[in-house]
Amino acid sequence: MHFIHIEGKGPNPVPLLLVHGWPDSFFRMVKLIPLLTDPAAHGGRAEDAFTVIVPNLPGYGFSARPTEKGYDPKRMADVLAKLMTKTLGYKKYVAHGGDWGSSIVEQLALNHADNLLGIHLTDVPASHAKTADKLSNLSLAEKAFVVKNKAWQEKEAGYQKIQGTKPETLAYGLNDSPVGLLGWIIEKFHAWSDHDGNIEHTFTKDDLLTNVMIYWVTQTIGSSVRLYYEAMHSPSLAAPTHTKVPTGFAIFPEDITPAPREFAERFFNVQHWTEMPRGGHFAALEEPGLLVADLREFVWPLRKENS
Repeated sequence: MHFIHIEGKGPNPVPLLLVHGWPDSFFRMVKLIPLLTDPAAHGGRAEDAFTVIVPNLPGYGFSARPTEKGYDPKRMADVLAKLMTKTLGYKKYVAHGGDWGSSIVEQLALNHADNLLGIHLTDVPASHAKTADKLSNLSLAEKAFVVKNKAWQEKEAGYQKIQGTKPETLAYGLNDSPVGLLGWIIEKFHAWSDHDGNIEHTFTKDDLLTNVMIYWVTQTIGSSVRLYYEAMHSPSLAAPTHTKVPTGFAIFPEDITPAPREFAERFFNVQHWTEMPRGGHFAALEEPGLLVADLREFVWPLRKENS
């Protein structure tokens, strides 16, 4: 497994695992790293420092591609738990994620809670949204969320069906065509981020091309989209869940159908909830300052457990 591991510059920095999703890699988190590890050098307090661990998920970027079935979010979480506790030796840490990262971090909280100080997410895992209409006593906000999510699924989620049913067929075309790969990925950055119609007002060309280039040079588009197939066939994502691990949410307005707090509270022990003034799905690249400030605020009361 490929990962970045940078020690925090401050008294008793808290270990923080940052988990990316699709269509990205560890690169999603690069703008957060200096702000988190050396806050005093970026207008913050040294006592807010984190030791940051940013892995590439199995099958993504420079990490090895799985050679067997079953690498669903739960198994991904098991791999990351081993990295944090066995390889790096952290008894307690905080985990943050978005997109698939939120599903994987949820699985960490469900199956490795003893090692977690808390978890911080930018969205409620999509598996819950897909079954939301089966829940009882939905609030007005939850009902509106269900309607909006269904509309999004009809209009925008065709890629999920393809990647969840025929990932290898798709991979042949994308792995052979740099323009095809670029189009498949950049369309998502355009559709899911907060901008005024010009994607370059939110991301630089270097941001966009570096993210795609990691897929191209490692030839991991096939192994990355395989996660959709594994999740679609995963019994662990179908079971009702609720974790007691302290949970914080940073909700960005232009993300994919942001959920209301009462919906998140059905599945998580929500101790912190922030609705951001701007930003979208790729918050760590779009609004790193806002995301880091929220992580600091959420983790501050948890730090005494790590001292």
